Amino acid sequence: MSVQKNKSRMGFIIILPSLILIGIFVYYFIFWTIRTSFSNWNSFSSLLRGVYKYVGFRNYERIFMDPRFQTDLWNTLFFTLFFILGSVGLGLFLANLIDKGIKGSRFFQNLFLFPMAISFVVTGTVWSWIFAPGNFPNDPQGLNLLFKKLGLEKLQWMWYTSSESIGHFNLALIAVIIAAVWQMSGYIMAMYLAGLKAIPEEILEAARVDGANERYIFWKIKMPLLKPITLSAMIVLGHVSLKIFDLIYAMTGSGPNNVTDVPAIYMFELTFRSNKYAMGSAISVIMLLMVAVIIIPYLYSSLRRGVSS
Repeated sequence: MSVQKNKSRMGFIIILPSLILIGIFVYYFIFWTIRTSFSNWNSFSSLLRGVYKYVGFRNYERIFMDPRFQTDLWNTLFFTLFFILGSVGLGLFLANLIDKGIKGSRFFQNLFLFPMAISFVVTGTVWSWIFAPGNFPNDPQGLNLLFKKLGLEKLQWMWYTSSESIGHFNLALIAVIIAAVWQMSGYIMAMYLAGLKAIPEEILEAARVDGANERYIFWKIKMPLLKPITLSAMIVLGHVSLKIFDLIYAMTGSGPNNVTDVPAIYMFELTFRSNKYAMGSAISVIMLLMVAVIIIPYLYSSLRRGVSS
């Protein structure tokens, strides 16, 4: 018994430095951000004076009444929706293709997974060159130049500099979504591929013996077994999309008339360019809550499954 206690004590001592660092640099800073969001520190002079004045939810009211932040929320909604659909759909398609054992599948598996080795900043920079519209039709750049060479001038478009919209959906987001899907679809492919490899071959062979075709096997057998993978993929992608910053900032910034703006970019500009620390903190807290809405139920359900098993 004493040996077990010594092992537990030693284990706690080993992880204690990490617990202290997490407590300071994660939870204490979260507490400080929440505290700041309820203050009047919306100027550099007020921060220097260090006099904390509680203003309640005034900063949150100002943020939600701000047209730019309303645009940010709509952009986040549409970006999250199409980013998840695109990444999951493409990742599942690639995983199923590679799982069939086509010639060169190992090469293509590594090729599709390669974007995960690149940071969002690099991805945003490269895709900003690809989607740079230039001055078409006379001096196009990127894809527009390719369209000109192929005689497809009708496909030339302003891409991420476009101010067109359909309802609340700013069409400039299309370029950003394509870049984000390119970055993450390989990772989702790897998740689905691991799930497909884990399906017992006996189940599939039994279905084939009963006369089931490959389409029926995929939708009625494989997909139900891949539900946990799909849920995990959606959680990961939702978490990424709600706090996205580096990809969009490197690729387009907030764009003309904030067409590609998101809460993280607005928070950065309010805090570090306008010195409105309280309002920037309020946006940070809102982003934290949006992520928590996705993550906490998933963690809770995972914990319950772990306890029940």
